[in-house]
Amino acid sequence: MIRSHRLEAGRLTPCAEAEASVLCFSDPNPAEKALLLERFHLDDRALASALDPDEVSRIEFHPDALFMIWKRPENYSGKQTFAFDVSSFGLLLSQQHMVLICADDKQLDDLNLGPHRPMHTPLDVLLELLFDNIHHYLGHLKVIKMIARELQQQFNASMDSRHLVQMFNLSESLVYYINAIDSNGSVLTRLRNHAHKHQFASDNVALIEDMIIENEQCHKQANIYSTVFASLMDARGNLVNNNTNNLLRKLTLINVVFLPLNLLAGIGGMSEFSMMTAPLAWWISYPALLIGMAGLGVGMVVMLKRLARASH
Repeated sequence: MIRSHRLEAGRLTPCAEAEASVLCFSDPNPAEKALLLERFHLDDRALASALDPDEVSRIEFHPDALFMIWKRPENYSGKQTFAFDVSSFGLLLSQQHMVLICADDKQLDDLNLGPHRPMHTPLDVLLELLFDNIHHYLGHLKVIKMIARELQQQFNASMDSRHLVQMFNLSESLVYYINAIDSNGSVLTRLRNHAHKHQFASDNVALIEDMIIENEQCHKQANIYSTVFASLMDARGNLVNNNTNNLLRKLTLINVVFLPLNLLAGIGGMSEFSMMTAPLAWWISYPALLIGMAGLGVGMVVMLKRLARASH
């Protein structure tokens, strides 16, 4: 699928492909791939990496264009797994065109930019797109913090291990975010050096500098959240283990108390007991057995409690 835009009055406007200065190729078919290879002089390796959602961020400079792989956060679906994913897309920038290449149509919405400043060249569109993606990361980090607080309250209320799994998913997502943000930061640094070398407009250079600062802040924030989540998960995991150990301890005490009682009850239920207590009436012998079992059980409970206090 190809979506074509041109720059008009500082904004992107849909247009015919022949008039477009900004093109988005979403999950290109063989004919569209051939167009990318022939018209825009991409090689097979660059095209394959642009369509690989797991590709690492990088930037390549050519005499008449630059090619970039950028990591972006996936739109959060709000499912109970609480997993946040990242993906990659490719950007080709020349004097006349900016080409966005992605494996699905999720990136197309990013072209409906509400610009922070007017866009007059394909470079302006590229910078605005990257700027919007950095703010997308910041927005997701705020959502992750809110979800973590909610999970903490639910965990304190129920001690359900399901909440631990959800927190693990959040922690795993933060690791992917940290890697993606860090690699994007390397791309921005190289882009800034390229802008200084080729004397980009001062507004563009200033925007790149701002993006580097915000990306670094985003990276630090994700690192802090990841560290806090790891500590919280360890503490909550130890708490769950402690509760499980206490439960097993109580069940063991119950087994220790009832094991001899079951033995006596088994003996009392056999004909030998009736034979041994033949001189006594049944309404005397069996209540005596029950009273003896109750006394034995109480005595074992008292003894086990004393042993537990002595061990502490």
